[in-house]
Amino acid sequence: MKTLITFTMAIYFLLPAGLVGQEIVEHPDRITFPELVFDPPIPSEYRTTLSNGMVVYIAEDRELPLINVSVLIRGGAAWEPVEKAGLASLTGALMREGGTEQRPPDDLDDEIDFLAANINTSFGNTSGNANLNVLSYEIGKGLEIFIDVLRNPRFDENRLRIHRERIRQNLARRNDRTSEIESREWGYLMYGEDHFNSRQITVETLDAITRDDLKDFHRQFVHPGNMMLAVAGDFDRDEMLQHLEQAFKDWTPEAVWDEPVPTPDHTPNAGIYMIDKPDVNQGRVSIGHLGTTYDNPDRYAIQVMNGILGGSGFTSRIMSRVRSDEGLAYSAGSSFGIGTHYPATFRAFFQSRSEACAYAAKIVIDEIKRIRDAYVDDNELSTEKNSILEAFPRRFGSANQIVSLYARDEFEGRDPERWLAYRDKIREVSADDVRRVAQEYLHPDKLVILVVGNLDDIMDSDPRYAVSFETLGDLSIKRLPLRDPLTLRLE
Repeated sequence: MKTLITFTMAIYFLLPAGLVGQEIVEHPDRITFPELVFDPPIPSEYRTTLSNGMVVYIAEDRELPLINVSVLIRGGAAWEPVEKAGLASLTGALMREGGTEQRPPDDLDDEIDFLAANINTSFGNTSGNANLNVLSYEIGKGLEIFIDVLRNPRFDENRLRIHRERIRQNLARRNDRTSEIESREWGYLMYGEDHFNSRQITVETLDAITRDDLKDFHRQFVHPGNMMLAVAGDFDRDEMLQHLEQAFKDWTPEAVWDEPVPTPDHTPNAGIYMIDKPDVNQGRVSIGHLGTTYDNPDRYAIQVMNGILGGSGFTSRIMSRVRSDEGLAYSAGSSFGIGTHYPATFRAFFQSRSEACAYAAKIVIDEIKRIRDAYVDDNELSTEKNSILEAFPRRFGSANQIVSLYARDEFEGRDPERWLAYRDKIREVSADDVRRVAQEYLHPDKLVILVVGNLDDIMDSDPRYAVSFETLGDLSIKRLPLRDPLTLRLE
């Protein structure tokens, strides 16, 4: 009896509040739930500026005795010299790992460890990021060290040597995984080999980077005029702003880096491109073309369309056909990139056993054509829209997520207020909209198909499928040599 009572009480306390006291129904389908009401936070309520002009998105969060400070920095690989590819990422790594002018690397490591804090720095293609996570009562010391890392990196010669050797070892292994080959070559096919988005570090560019280059890159981009902050955690808002004012007060802002992000001048050429990797028994296949940009008003309909096509896991058509119906792949799907500075890419993808790759590719292409030719049914449309709407609150699951999202939006030139109307835009998407954007933004006649794997087995398709890459469509087949992993020259 005691066990039964305990079990009953446990069930009671696990029930959502809206179900407690509700009459027991005959079947779970008849349970009614209270309407979930969620209003996204107002961006302007989190935004302020320091006296030096730095924008700060800030939010209190008393759940844990922690504070997280994130710094967004304008600059990145888009503006590094071509002959020094890798300079941005190396600078980002060594800002933290290489110590500061007053703190040698080992001493810096010890101080951060003693505070039980984390400090990370990095640079990507168009922005850098620095993060401090520290116990709330150590915020004063934590900020002192964090600002020192940002402002006065030492770029220690020995740490540079160690990091350079680590990169060299990674370069030697980058043909080991078909996923890395696929990602690299897909970038070349979409954007060309000269654009920063697809440009890769090599031993030549690595060896060309000097300590002075790191200093110059840091001096050019890392200063308050080029930064934006996102701060969340266990603090009083006004007190935290005073800490930030104190931390940045004597660091003079310089002019904001406003050079435009270079846009690609490469046009992808439709066709089938194949790279031989004889030591694997599965092929990786990417199928797609260029996507669109954030300023496109069709982006909401495109999101819904791609979710139905291949972006929503097991409810999507590509996953259902390739995996669930045919058993040809563990994972299959699609993504439709919405670029900020230039078009991202539409890419459908899967990995399948070698002899089934051609048949799986045909299924994917058939699904691309089908969503263009016929209206999606009401069930598919409502399922996808509801999935997007129900996941929406998770974007704002914590104070840190909120300020990081809004800061990134403003930093990238997107209006943070867009989230206030986001759900209404999704709800407005109709079957007509889905078909219209599929016809306008999916181009079966411009598909680039990249295949990486054992080409002897891949081309020797299973006769049960009655399809091969030679008969897949009116597309030329070109075999690409596997590049030398260190130089990326075609062998």
